[in-house]
Amino acid sequence: MINRDDMLELTRRMTPSRNCFARIAGAYMDEEGYDNGTFNIHFGKLSVSDTKRNLEIAKSIPFSLTNEELKEYRFPLGADRKKSMWSLLTALKKAELKEDSLLSVLYEVIGENYRTDREYSIFMFYGSYDVPRKGTDKEWIEGSEEVYDFLICAVSPLEGEYEPGKPEFGFLFPAFRERSSDDNYIDIYNSDPDNVQAEVMKLILGESV
Repeated sequence: MINRDDMLELTRRMTPSRNCFARIAGAYMDEEGYDNGTFNIHFGKLSVSDTKRNLEIAKSIPFSLTNEELKEYRFPLGADRKKSMWSLLTALKKAELKEDSLLSVLYEVIGENYRTDREYSIFMFYGSYDVPRKGTDKEWIEGSEEVYDFLICAVSPLEGEYEPGKPEFGFLFPAFRERSSDDNYIDIYNSDPDNVQAEVMKLILGESV
């Protein structure tokens, strides 16, 4: 189960004044899953308006309804993990989204399996959160527990030319569990919990959903 407080803690670092993101990359896809253009840029180079707009897109994934729209899943163990996208996501995080070849693989996999009848975008965010320590009285104290490096993916229908709407699918990797990084888990978002993107999820997890 996802702890709602953990997600809210993350979203508080997703504002223009407390931005935790270092990079954003993305692709614009047609209805058949072929990309119509990509981008990859340092988050700090965005205009003020683009910064606000993209922060809202990224924030919508962890800020969604916990354990309803956003659910926690465990990657398989041992050799079965090779069937999942764990290695690709780990490599993307380690590269801080700077490797376009890795991103191309991700866009292609999603494009081949995402089910929609509209043009859409795939936005990827790389962020780091210096997790502050809490004392036994739950008050913040000086210093940090760890640095949580993470990816957020947001897949959104396009409402206009290169204008993403509210995300319909996405994920947070690694999961932020008990205020710590846990790459054995991933939090996957579906805007309609009764109609999930099962084929994409199966590929991410390397198993049936």
